[in-house]
Amino acid sequence: MIKLECLTYGVGHTGEGVCLLLRIGTYRILLDCGLSDLSPLLEQTGKPPADLVLCSHAHADHARGLLELHRAFPQLPIYASEVTTQLLPLNWLDQSENELPQFCHALPWRTPIEFLDGLTAEIYPSGHLPGAAAILLSYTAPPENTPPEKSAPSRSYTVLYTGDFFLSNTRLVEGLPLEELRGLQPNVLIVEGSYGTARHPHRRHQENHLAERIDQAIAHQKSILLPTSLGLGQELLLLLRSHHYFTGRDIDIWVDGAVTNGCDAYLEILPHLPTSVQNFARHQPLFWDERVRPRVRRLTPDCAELRHPCIVVTDETADLHQYYHANPEAWLMLLPWEADCQVIDSEVESPAALATETYLLAQHCDGTGTTQLIHNLRPQHVMFIHGPAAYLSDLTGLDELHNRYHLHSPASGTRVELPIGETFLQPAPPDTGYEGELTELDAVVMITLPKAIAADPRWRGLADTGLIEARWHGDELVLRGLPQRELLRPPESDRLLDWMDANSPLRNCCDNCRHYRSQRCWNDASPLFEFKVTPEGFCPVFESVQIGEQDAEP
Repeated sequence: MIKLECLTYGVGHTGEGVCLLLRIGTYRILLDCGLSDLSPLLEQTGKPPADLVLCSHAHADHARGLLELHRAFPQLPIYASEVTTQLLPLNWLDQSENELPQFCHALPWRTPIEFLDGLTAEIYPSGHLPGAAAILLSYTAPPENTPPEKSAPSRSYTVLYTGDFFLSNTRLVEGLPLEELRGLQPNVLIVEGSYGTARHPHRRHQENHLAERIDQAIAHQKSILLPTSLGLGQELLLLLRSHHYFTGRDIDIWVDGAVTNGCDAYLEILPHLPTSVQNFARHQPLFWDERVRPRVRRLTPDCAELRHPCIVVTDETADLHQYYHANPEAWLMLLPWEADCQVIDSEVESPAALATETYLLAQHCDGTGTTQLIHNLRPQHVMFIHGPAAYLSDLTGLDELHNRYHLHSPASGTRVELPIGETFLQPAPPDTGYEGELTELDAVVMITLPKAIAADPRWRGLADTGLIEARWHGDELVLRGLPQRELLRPPESDRLLDWMDANSPLRNCCDNCRHYRSQRCWNDASPLFEFKVTPEGFCPVFESVQIGEQDAEP
């Protein structure tokens, strides 16, 4: 039987990179090298750890170790898409261009390339970032030493590695072409699960909500600070350049840190970006523009003092204090919500006067998108990587997946055997449920849960303030923790005036409805149930948040 297994040097849990050594037959293929410490790879008695390296995309958590790996083993071949080879140098901005060798070889899209006897690879766009690739590996085993009259056809084995993927189109990247891979039936699918089983609103709704929040803050003379990363930073800039809230508006958008390098790199790969982006660039500059409002400029040391309100887009690793230290009350910092957003928040030291919020502009598939990909591909084995361990455990616990596929969610430093056949027994799904007790007293209802629930890393977010919100979702009761930022967020003065003015047209708007929480409608009688809605919206089933007030129709 052909040996098929995966050694996990890094599986992309919170704070670590992705690096997988796939063994198929007699060959070893290294999938990505996002390790910051390469000592596990270099402890191979001076021999290369693999026969070849395939890089899915240019983000640091997938690529930052490639340069050191190349310098340790210059003859080890490294491959990626053409665009990824152009973006990779952004991981080593501390070194001059002359010091960076051209070590990564470009692969064409949708073209099988035979690297070794019987081993081919083919790459498909995976969304998420320009040049990001899903890698399809095929291995055809050599015929066994049997008489010709008894020899059977050679069997082929396939492994699909998605890297980071996104099915939806973004402003600068088209989504993974699912129709081209439908029914592929690979033996093994190695797939990311960054958001676990969470469900997200449509991408356009996410953009509109973020644009609306920035617009509201600017209307209140607040400047916006956006720490971000490669890909997301450029998405934000194009959103601010093209959204109707900002087009033609007298606002300065300042770009600083590594985001400027990313913008310059995107201009070099413009022919590889979507047609709509190329058309946009024909009429006005894609990023740098001091003529068309809003103006987009590089923030250089010789720039004069920033004129408020303005927007600053900078690198997430930059010293953020330099932007708001003079007047933190005049700033709103918006942090991207990711699966490990609690870690991001803890690393940002900000004064109490600096308002800080999170926003969602997803770069990965949610739970629905992840399961959609799996069901369309119909693999035998599914190995989840990239995301908090608890989120990946949620995916492996889904009945709709567990009943159909062999699921794996390994930790770093483990060896995962992937036997191909019909005799493999599926292990029991992880138990993520907790049994408790419900006690109904005269004035309150108490829910008691075991202490073990606090060991889950998500508990910190739920128990942040000790306050929770409960709501019915059908016949199920859903509990949600109330974070400090939500409790401390002051009401806007104009809304308070509307609240007091009985003749205000906003008196019966969503913001004053008792079913409006966390920018969503939770009234199951409303056509907007579970959707994000604007605070100024209206609904025929409005119910006042004021106790004792007679609800009036808008």
